[in-house]
Amino acid sequence: MSTLPALDTFDAWLPLIFMGLLGTSLLIYALLDGFDLGVGMLLPRATTAQRDQMIASIGPFWDGNGTWLVLGMGLVVVAFPKAQGLIMQQLYLPALALLIGLVLRGVSFDFRIKAPAAQQPMWNGLLFAGSMLASLAQGWMLGRYITGFAEGSAYTAFAALTAITIPATYVLLGACWLVMKTEGELQQDAITWAKIAWPAAVVAVALISIATPWVSPVVRERWFSLPATLALLPVPLVAAGLLLGLRASLNSSRTRGKLCWLPFGQLVGVFVLCAFGLGYSLFPDIVIGRMSAWQGAASPDALKVLLFGVSITLPVILIYTAYVYRVFWGKVRDLRYG
Repeated sequence: MSTLPALDTFDAWLPLIFMGLLGTSLLIYALLDGFDLGVGMLLPRATTAQRDQMIASIGPFWDGNGTWLVLGMGLVVVAFPKAQGLIMQQLYLPALALLIGLVLRGVSFDFRIKAPAAQQPMWNGLLFAGSMLASLAQGWMLGRYITGFAEGSAYTAFAALTAITIPATYVLLGACWLVMKTEGELQQDAITWAKIAWPAAVVAVALISIATPWVSPVVRERWFSLPATLALLPVPLVAAGLLLGLRASLNSSRTRGKLCWLPFGQLVGVFVLCAFGLGYSLFPDIVIGRMSAWQGAASPDALKVLLFGVSITLPVILIYTAYVYRVFWGKVRDLRYG
């Protein structure tokens, strides 16, 4: 297990600062791009008119949401170049699958509305396929990363389980987004889809939580050693409470009105808690059990220059994101293209 160096200088803190920035960027990406990938995977369940509404609900956001993935990957490449070599060596193929999925999603998103009616089913299918492929690839990459890229059938099975978990949670997130952004028949259908997705997402998350300490001795030691166990106990308990509350809120008539945001907000809380648990499990490693943040980081001078750039770039992205979501706040309108 990696040990902390003496954190008595700013240079020693720099790798931790960039680990925090990296984790925050990827969490925001999972939340923002997660719901539009989830909406894409829900398209086959909808009618033609509903599909247009669903696309309209994510239209102003989906391309900007990907900025957070670009920021996160950029931080890995520049701030942790030694770790980046190891990570990309292990994840080259799933990263390629992720890129193909995102390209398919983007192309089909723009072409489906302008295509003749006979071709629209093809583009809808490609949008679904791209969203599914991107989600599966993210899950596989996360599963391999959590195990420190260990080889063996148990680790492969864990990665496959994680690959299934991510689409399940994204579908639930996408359904909750539609509950918040739509009205009438589509909102009611979205509530039904969320109820169907809820058990699959809960079971998948529970299995991952159980399997993670089993496949990773490092995580097992960090989770099940006192007093860490007592300190971490509120995390799964609160997450379980939020998931149960989410299911209960889907049965409430108020979810169709003023509390339409509640299921989405509850699931966001679960994502944040899962990210906290993952961050705790990894810390202070950039590749768990194999490379600490300090071993994988660039030189302090390079990190200082990068921190200056991030201090300008990150506020711009945050302001742009907040502005877009503020402008397009409220219920979705009909899909229109000029």
